[in-house]
Formats: sequence, structure tokens, C-alpha cells
Amino acid sequence: MMVGDPGRGRQWCLRVPAAEAETVRQALIAEGALDRVARPRREGNDVLLPITAWREGAEEGSFEANPERPELPRHELIGGIAVMQDDDPRGAALILASRPNLHTVLYATSEVEGEYRTKSFRVLAGIPTTRTEVVEHGSRFMIDLSAAYFSARLATERQRVAAMVADGEVVLDMFAGVGPFAIALARHAALVVAADINPAAVGLMQENISRNKVRNAIPTLADARRLAGVFPWQFDRIIMNLPKSGESFLPDAFRLCRAGGMIHFYALVSAEGEHRVRIGELGGEVIAERVVRSYSPARWHTVYDIVVNEKKPLKSD
Repeated sequence: MMVGDPGRGRQWCLRVPAAEAETVRQALIAEGALDRVARPRREGNDVLLPITAWREGAEEGSFEANPERPELPRHELIGGIAVMQDDDPRGAALILASRPNLHTVLYATSEVEGEYRTKSFRVLAGIPTTRTEVVEHGSRFMIDLSAAYFSARLATERQRVAAMVADGEVVLDMFAGVGPFAIALARHAALVVAADINPAAVGLMQENISRNKVRNAIPTLADARRLAGVFPWQFDRIIMNLPKSGESFLPDAFRLCRAGGMIHFYALVSAEGEHRVRIGELGGEVIAERVVRSYSPARWHTVYDIVVNEKKPLKSD
């Protein structure tokens, strides 16, 4: 597999429209997949972003080396906030000074936890807030990192799924958070039901639906296990983005999806095909299994694209 060698030849890169280049660049930085030694370059209406290893959609490109700059501590960019991997106030000040669009540097003092999927943070530098605006493929999302879960790393994945939606589809997002999947898909679908059990997430989702002028998305405060009793119809497509425990909701998703419909099931796995047997038992066929990103040395964030082939009787959980 080819590895980048800036200044001496060609390497893998992603070609993206110039208007989307910064969003994709930040997502690649968050994944640790952007080659920071090579300088991105403009080519017509596109920008070529150098990456550290091959991935789907990559092509070869030639790049010059970036001029040397101070090495910054490890961090993830989410809108105007940088989230550091270490509790390092001095490093936080360097990060804040390095980018004029940043207003806050945070350190997470907890993992994602609880029914509402939230984290706790400490402010290391800048404005004392966990709220920021994220721009993603032409949409604008107001987020609050301490109140509702949000992952900037799924920006490309949201566009992939949105491109699969056909006119007239009725879509369900079972764990919608602040609405990034729902809003991306609503631009193609007839109707999107966007559900979440977290009241703060649904409040932010309502704000984001309004600010993006989306008129065919229904924000819903509900437990995903009770949705079958709330909506009297079945859906053409279902999003299940609850990686750490989503498998327990698979029977509910199959109840809600029509025969011939599709479920996009996101999970953290330790081996390829980890959930295929259970999906088959429920009456589904996996047509694609893709690694979205690395989560840890032994686990991957994976999406299963599932077609519901038959409706089997399901026991109540």
C-alpha cells in the first residue's frame, strides 16, 4: 500500500469540492487520517487533500511539503472548539493561538456515558462554553458537546447515506441527536422522523431544523424501543447510529422497517462480520459492511447496510 512521500512523488489523496474542503479536512484531522506533512492543493474547482493511507474514493496525487511549523498537542476540531486528548493548559493556549476560528479549547473529563450519551468537559483556554456551530456540506448545526452527542467524524458517512435515498422515501433516524443525519437525508427524502430520548438533543435538533429551513423532518422526543407504538407506518430506511449498544435495538428496527427497506446499523466491532448472524436471524441481508473509522487498536466503528428481506415474527424484548 502506498504511503505519502511529500516532495518526492505521488501519494493517496481525496478530491473534494473546494466549498467542502475545510469540513472534510477537519474530519480527516479528527480521524488522524490527514497527512499534515504534505500541503493540500487546489485543482480547478476541487481541493486535493493528502491522506496517510488508502481509503475508498482515494486517488493518487503529487504534493509539496508543508513548511515546518510547531507541533501542536493532539486534539480534535469541532466547529470553533478544539477538544484535547490530554489535560494540558499550556498546550491548549498554543492550539487556541494557532487558529483564528477557534474560540474554546476543552478537555473531556469523562467518556460518553448514561442514557443521554453525554460527556463532561473542562475549559482549558478561551471562552467558557461547550456550544459551537459546525458547518457540514452546506448545513449549519448548533451543538453543545456537554448536552448532546455529536461526531464530526461522520460527515462523509452522512453524505454517503444521503446519496442512497430515493425520492418519496420515509426515513427514521432512531438516535438522531442534534439532527445531522436527519437534516442531510431530509434534503432527499419525502419525510424524516428524527427521534432521540435526550430532551436537550431534541431541543438543539429543533433549532437546527429551523436554521437549515428543513420542512419535512419531525423531531421526536421518544425512547427508540417505543417508536413502533407511536408511528402507525413502516419506514423505507432506518438509521441506527448508537455504536456502543445499538445491537440491542436491532429487533425494534426490524419491526419498524418494511420488507425491502434498508437499515444502516453502526456498531463498534472487534472482528469482521461480528453481527451478521444476528442480522440474518432477524430476516436481514448485509449488502455491505464498511469500516467508518478506527476506534481503538482492537475495535472499529463499522456500518452494516442491511436489506430487510422478510418479516419474521419477533418476540417482544
